Amino acid sequence: MKEVLRIAVVTAACFLIATVFAEDGRGVLTGPAAFTDAAHESPGIRRHLTVADLPVPKPDESVDNGPPVVARPANAWPKAPAGFKVELYASDLDNPREMRTAPNGDIFLAESQTGKIKVFRGVTSDGKPQQVSVFADGLVLPFGIAFYPSGPNPKYIYVGNTDQIVRFPYKNGDLKASGPEEKLVELPGGGRLRGGGHWTRDLAFSKDGSRLFASVGSASNVDDPDTHPDEFHRADVLEFTPDGKFQKVYASGIRNCVGEAINPITGELWCSTNERDALGNNLVPDYVTHVQEGGFYGWPWYYMGTHGGVQDPRHEGKHPELQAKVITPDILVNPHFASLEMLFYEGSQFPAEYKGDGFAAEHGSWNRKDRSGYEVIRLPMKNGHATGEYEDFLTGFTEGDGAVWGRPVGVTVGKDGSLFVSDDGTRSIWHVVYTGK
Repeated sequence: MKEVLRIAVVTAACFLIATVFAEDGRGVLTGPAAFTDAAHESPGIRRHLTVADLPVPKPDESVDNGPPVVARPANAWPKAPAGFKVELYASDLDNPREMRTAPNGDIFLAESQTGKIKVFRGVTSDGKPQQVSVFADGLVLPFGIAFYPSGPNPKYIYVGNTDQIVRFPYKNGDLKASGPEEKLVELPGGGRLRGGGHWTRDLAFSKDGSRLFASVGSASNVDDPDTHPDEFHRADVLEFTPDGKFQKVYASGIRNCVGEAINPITGELWCSTNERDALGNNLVPDYVTHVQEGGFYGWPWYYMGTHGGVQDPRHEGKHPELQAKVITPDILVNPHFASLEMLFYEGSQFPAEYKGDGFAAEHGSWNRKDRSGYEVIRLPMKNGHATGEYEDFLTGFTEGDGAVWGRPVGVTVGKDGSLFVSDDGTRSIWHVVYTGK
């Protein structure tokens, strides 16, 4: 009887595994099994979503399931793959958002709501910063941070305010700005101050330093720019000279490229992108992709599909000439993940197979019945190009009952190759170190 029961249990377990974990022979979840929720995210699980896996629009599924963030339970801690240790680096911050690492190893953080850029220096024996300083304040919803020129001795720090790009004089080791901000150029929308909608503005310089890319998210979920002037030069990546002279729309139809990064191998600009809402639990996927110059990514009339773009039903019949021009992104992540800052790992502390891979912070869903995101994902690369997969890397920011206590926003790599993650749920910075144990 016990043997029969054992066989029944094993058989049932095998059936469940085969049903839930539809793998491609390499342990990568594919097809419907690649869709997930926070309860099933775990370090090391890989997923590969394709446009062939996407359902038809189901607007009736659309829900407002935004997470009320709770205090971190006493036994809760972010979960990393085996061999990695997670420490609490800094806490009691004010809306910690994007982070960037200076050439000397200092970590710059945008505290957007309070209008500050802070600097964190070093790590003490108990895992805390050796020094913390306010580099600049009085800014307007700052988010993007970029050092210019690249290399060991930048002369400026550029900041993407919601309404303009500014820069400060900078030399290695500065903990406070040595001079006033220089206003370079106004940006469309002004976020919450004017047109509303997406307010983050990220910045990245091309590999040769001749181009400054600024991402400007849409003013809405899916408003037609033809009839909504507030959408002018939004849902775009704009190109400027380093002195702030507008050159052109570098790429369009990208609803909200929150995180920008330059691929160190290919030199390509990449975007971590929030796609549209209200078309169903599993539509439309957020994505991380290299951005083609002059490329069109569909918003608002289309989204990615097997044969060019799929028409958004809210814009039926509009712009048929654009359908074939819609570019399919490199990496589809789960819908409503809210993909934020991204980077490419160039450190040497993590195992060799991480070199050249990407990381992206997933802030978490609101327009989904089962919450998803609330993690940091790894983006596998081969010779600088995406494999199409992504991997859960840092998870555990939710409880089994669906309560959310942490929301990753920013990622940056320390000079020693460790990873720092900002979290505006706990108002903290987490520090991920590889120990091999």
